[in-house]
Amino acid sequence: MFGALDHVAIVVRNTAEALKFYRDTLGLPVVLSEELPSVGVRLTHLDLGNTHLQLVEPLRPDHPLSRHLEEHGEGLHHLCLRVKDVDATVAKLPERGLRRRGEANHAGPCGRVAAFLDPATTRGVLWEITSEPPRPEGD
Repeated sequence: MFGALDHVAIVVRNTAEALKFYRDTLGLPVVLSEELPSVGVRLTHLDLGNTHLQLVEPLRPDHPLSRHLEEHGEGLHHLCLRVKDVDATVAKLPERGLRRRGEANHAGPCGRVAAFLDPATTRGVLWEITSEPPRPEGD
């Protein structure tokens, strides 16, 4: 049902400032950076070798992650697992005693689809599931 670890997400106040540490100090190369207006975040992925580190910056002061930053500061936000089909996986969650967090899927980077799992059913850890990356044309 669940595939490989897709990314580890860290919520940040300012991506440019955060990159001074993650890219410049740690030497992690930036893979992509994308604003998702429908979600209200900027997602920046850095290469960790076998997975990505995702920096998540809220773009609006009224975004729930802005409140999260006020209460908790910058740091680990969620872990994300790759799945073949988000809708099919969400449909099977109750069989495993799991629930989706929220009512609907949300946009992910590069046109992917994602959904969060309710931490009340995951031992307090916020997990996200995301569709597999699109295949390059010609595959």
